[in-house]
Amino acid sequence: MDHDQYPDDYIRDILSSVKTIAMVGASANEVRPSFFVMKYLLAKGYKLIPVNPAQAGKEILAQLAYARLADIPEPIDMVDVFRASEAVPAIVDEVLTLNPLPSVIWTQLTVRNDEAARKAEAAGIRVVMNRCPKIEYARLCGEIGWSGVNSRVLSSKKPVLGKGFQSFGLNRSK
Repeated sequence: MDHDQYPDDYIRDILSSVKTIAMVGASANEVRPSFFVMKYLLAKGYKLIPVNPAQAGKEILAQLAYARLADIPEPIDMVDVFRASEAVPAIVDEVLTLNPLPSVIWTQLTVRNDEAARKAEAAGIRVVMNRCPKIEYARLCGEIGWSGVNSRVLSSKKPVLGKGFQSFGLNRSK
């Protein structure tokens, strides 16, 4: 996989298929990027499970936090990594001990480790690096264009009101 560019269909398929996301490095501090990414993804209907040893047993955005991925008592579809690139190999090693394996490992903006990505992909896990699922979701459904950012997605379709926000959703015609 070329981790410099991802086809929109690849990202859309991931964001459409995952339901449960473990966020490694989730923060209870509301000014941290992980906090508002978690808040956004919760609003879009994903189940988010914060992973942060300092917050284990506490709640972040009303979601119980765990110290490690292995402590989560249910299957995970995607692991979203808010940690430095150097931490990714150990996170991938931890992911590879889970049963069942998550289908996706996603690392946030500026987080990249090609060797760890190859190891995850060899185990059948899809990888996205140096991207933000919040930004990609907003871009692919057209929401990011509402703030003047070029989403590279054009549509004449009207957004629909859902749970207090407007959205095109990810599964619309391409």
